[in-house]
Amino acid sequence: MTEDTWGRVCDELQKSVGKNNFLTWIAPLKVIEVEDGIAAFEAPTKFMRDWVQRNFSEAIQNELRKFGIIVERIDLRVSTAPMIRPANSANPVAQATTVSNSPRIASIKPRLAQTQDDDLPGAPLDQRFTFDTFVVGKPNELAHAAARRVAEGGVVTFNPLFLYGGVGLGKTHLMHAIAHELQTKRPDLRVLYLSAEQFMYRFVQALRERQIMDFKEMFRSVDVLMVDDVQFIAGKDSTQEEFFHTFNALVDQGKQIVISADRAPGEIKELEERIKSRLQCGLVVDLHPTDYELRLGILQTKTENYRLQYPGLMIADGVLEFLAHRISTNVRVLEGALTRLFAFASLVGREITLDLAQECLTDILRTSDRKVTIEEIQRKVAEHYNVRLADMIGPKRVRTIARPRQVAMYLSKQLTTRSLPDIGRRFGGRDHTTIMHGIRKIEELKGDDRQLAEDIDLLRRLLEN
Repeated sequence: MTEDTWGRVCDELQKSVGKNNFLTWIAPLKVIEVEDGIAAFEAPTKFMRDWVQRNFSEAIQNELRKFGIIVERIDLRVSTAPMIRPANSANPVAQATTVSNSPRIASIKPRLAQTQDDDLPGAPLDQRFTFDTFVVGKPNELAHAAARRVAEGGVVTFNPLFLYGGVGLGKTHLMHAIAHELQTKRPDLRVLYLSAEQFMYRFVQALRERQIMDFKEMFRSVDVLMVDDVQFIAGKDSTQEEFFHTFNALVDQGKQIVISADRAPGEIKELEERIKSRLQCGLVVDLHPTDYELRLGILQTKTENYRLQYPGLMIADGVLEFLAHRISTNVRVLEGALTRLFAFASLVGREITLDLAQECLTDILRTSDRKVTIEEIQRKVAEHYNVRLADMIGPKRVRTIARPRQVAMYLSKQLTTRSLPDIGRRFGGRDHTTIMHGIRKIEELKGDDRQLAEDIDLLRRLLEN
C-alpha cells in the first residue's frame, strides 16, 4: 500500500468516524503490511489495540476496500518499542499520513485534550468556554488569575489548583478555558480533561476488562490532568484509591493537576482524609456568589454577542439591570433567561422592554423570588454541623450547639426579612438582644476564622440555590 493510498484512506476514515475518533485511535496506528488478505497494524498499547479492534476495524476494512485493497481481516499488534512523542505538530493529520524510511506509516501521539467524544479518554470541550468569554469580577478574580497562570503551561508554584463554588459560578468555564489555552499555546503538552464520573467509569471498565495497567499508563502519562466535580468519587473506595495514587504519581513527576468541586476539600463528606490533605496542599480558590456588578457585566457581554445574531433588535434601558437584580443565584439561569428573551423578541418582532421581559420570563422570575424560611435555614445548619434540630432551638448552651445556633441566627437575618423579635421566637422564644448578640459574634469571628467563613458561604449557596 503506497503512501498516497493510505493518505486518501485516512482522509475518508476521518470523515466516516469523525476527526476526534480518528486523531485518538487511528492516527497512532502504524501500517506494517498488507498481505494475503490481512492488513497488519501496530498499536502503541494493548488498550488502544483492543479498542480499535472492537470499534474501528470494520471501518478501516471498508475504507481500504473502496480503494481496491481487499482485506478479509484487520490484524492489530502491540508495539514492543517505546512510543516517541513527536515535536510540536501543527497538523497532526498530515503527520499521521507521512511515510517513514521503513515500510511502516509514521504515527503520532494525539493530545488527549483534543478528544471531544464521550467515548474517548477525555470529555468534550465547549468551544464557548474560553478566557475571552469569561467575565471577570471581584467574586472570581483570584480564580481567573490562578487559571490564567496554569494555562501558561510553565512551572506553577501551586499544585494542585483546586476551584470550588456553587452551581453556575464559572468552575467548568475556567477548566475548559485552561484546556483551550494549553491546546493553543502549548500543543506539546498532553492535557486530559474529564469529569470525576468519567474517571470512575474508565477505572471500572479497566478493572472489568483486566486492563488496569493500560489505565494507569494512560492517566499517568499526561502533563496536565484536569478533573471536574471531584466530589463525585466521595464514598467510592476503589476509585478514591486509584485517584490518590494517580495524583501522587503526577505530582511526583512535576505534572500539573487542576481539580474542581462544589465545595472546599474539607467539606466533601466521605472523601478520604489523605485525599483531602493532598487537595489542600495546593491553591484552594473559592468562586464566590456573583455580585450585582458581575452579573450586569455578564449580561452586557452576552448582549453584544446577541446583537450580532439579531441585528436590529432593540433592548430598552433598564432591562439588563432588572435581570441582574432579580436573577442573583445562578449565572447559567441568568444567561438562559437572556437567550430566551432575545429569541422570543425576535420571533414576535417586538422590542425587548421590561414588560416583555416579565411576560417572557415569568417562571424564572417566580423561581428566583423563592423566599428562604427560618425553618429551612435551621434544618440546613443543623445538618451541616451534625446537630439535632431540637437542640438548636432548645436551651443547651454548649459550644458545639451554640455556635451553629448563632450561624443560623446570622443567616436568618441575612437571608430573610424577619425582624429580630420574630427570629427570636423561631429560636425557642429567645429575646431579640440574644439574637443580636449571636449575629454580632458571627460577624466578628468570620473575618478571622476562615473555616467559619467557608461554612457560611457554603450554607448560603445551598439555601439560595
